[in-house]
Amino acid sequence: MNNLTRRILSDGMSLCGLILLLIILFVAVFAPLLVAPPQIEIARRLIEPSLSAPLGTDRMGSDLLASVIWGARSTLVIAIATSAVGLMVGVPVGLVAGYYNNWMCDYLMRVSDIFLALPQIMAAIAITQALGPSVGTVVIALSLTYWPFWARLVYGETRSVKNETFVQSAASLGASPYRIMVLHILPTIASSIVVRTSIGIGATILSAATLGFLGLGAPPPSPEWGRMIAESREYLPDAWWYPLAPGAAIFLTVLAFYLLGDGLRDVLDPRLDDRS
Repeated sequence: MNNLTRRILSDGMSLCGLILLLIILFVAVFAPLLVAPPQIEIARRLIEPSLSAPLGTDRMGSDLLASVIWGARSTLVIAIATSAVGLMVGVPVGLVAGYYNNWMCDYLMRVSDIFLALPQIMAAIAITQALGPSVGTVVIALSLTYWPFWARLVYGETRSVKNETFVQSAASLGASPYRIMVLHILPTIASSIVVRTSIGIGATILSAATLGFLGLGAPPPSPEWGRMIAESREYLPDAWWYPLAPGAAIFLTVLAFYLLGDGLRDVLDPRLDDRS
């Protein structure tokens, strides 16, 4: 067991978030083996939690436990895909703009500032409304609004690192800018990127749930946590269990990523390390 793994396992916040996240990922990946897809059974509509339906049933008689488990798949796909696209676009943009100092770099940062100035959820709503609700559309909309966060982070970190002695030494030895950025600067700022990504996935899940609540997420009959909460409103307060199940799923999933991200920040950031 290497030192980093030992430190993560010894950090209570990181460990709690990691365990919770692994459970959620296991449930999402192995959903077909754990429970059958939710089925419409009108005769069982709005049944309170019981042994036959641990989380109750919805307005169509579908088991909420099955809907929550299968809904985790689309939610995690959206969150992970959005973060992956944001990393692939934002990290190179921030790295190049932070290392060089010319008009093109300034232009890239001004473009990212324009996106940052827009209310992210409002821009995502406009894009999904124009393209039509689907999982792919949500990924596109959130990716277009989230990549500037990674770009701005990497830009600032690169600007602070590029004048360090080890970077200047590599340049004086004839290392190419590409080699310096990829082999020297990027590994140095990787911890900040990892932490931002973990927390960013949690924020993406909240945004995806918001779009689903507005009817702009995965279309029916695919279960979607945000849409499930929206559908439950007209049955409150009698069917109190209806919004509770997807709401708890959103809360626990976001909490897992936030705990992991905050714990990783304590573990990976040497400036906060008081254990050495």
